[in-house]
Amino acid sequence: MAQQPKRKQPRHEEIADLLRAKIDAGELAPGEKLPSEKHLLEEYGVSLTTMRSALDTLKAEGLIASRQGYGITVREFRPLRRPAIQRLSKEAWLSGKSIWDGDLEDRPWRVDVEVDEASAPPRVAQLFGVESDRSMCRRSRRFFVDDRPVQLAVSYLPMGLVAGTRITEKDTGPGGLYRRLAELGREPVRFREEVRARMPRPSEVELLELMPGTPVLEIVRIAATAEGEVVEVNDMLLDAGSYILDYVFSS
Repeated sequence: MAQQPKRKQPRHEEIADLLRAKIDAGELAPGEKLPSEKHLLEEYGVSLTTMRSALDTLKAEGLIASRQGYGITVREFRPLRRPAIQRLSKEAWLSGKSIWDGDLEDRPWRVDVEVDEASAPPRVAQLFGVESDRSMCRRSRRFFVDDRPVQLAVSYLPMGLVAGTRITEKDTGPGGLYRRLAELGREPVRFREEVRARMPRPSEVELLELMPGTPVLEIVRIAATAEGEVVEVNDMLLDAGSYILDYVFSS
């Protein structure tokens, strides 16, 4: 069988590879400004169109970013480390801490919250094992770290369980909604998370202020009591360029 000829790599891809290698090696450090377009054109001997195609490739990968009035810089990546197992520790939320306290060290964060009553979407209803017209308390949040939106989250809880409690208020109080559930005799002790990566929808790009080509991580967490009663379904959407998911297991 005849061997297929090797595809010749387009010139803009070659330049993107060279610049990417410099970034990976630290020759171009986070926050450092790239040479001017004029300098890059002279260094690589290509047209402006080719050079901009190479730079667009690196922008789509989240490696560089344009700053108004400053030029193009290497993107600073100070990831949020999400310890998926430890962050749900009972000791943390019973002591009055937020789940986010374990993720952020001393980085400033805030959350915009909206709370309303809504029917359970079909997927959520299936996870609860109820009809899709069941009334739910819906808690919609948009999380910011260092003044950048990094996560969207929508929690659903049975309205019949949480009506009249702080769970239906924007501020659920020390320890968050898991501590409030424990006070209701529905302490969540079993958690399951389903994780998948996908490309964001236009509205999600806007809400998370994502760079072109940035994927998102969708995490659905199901919280249940020791008896197996599902008390919360949390549908989270994370900026994949801002997170490291950290899982620690022991046998």
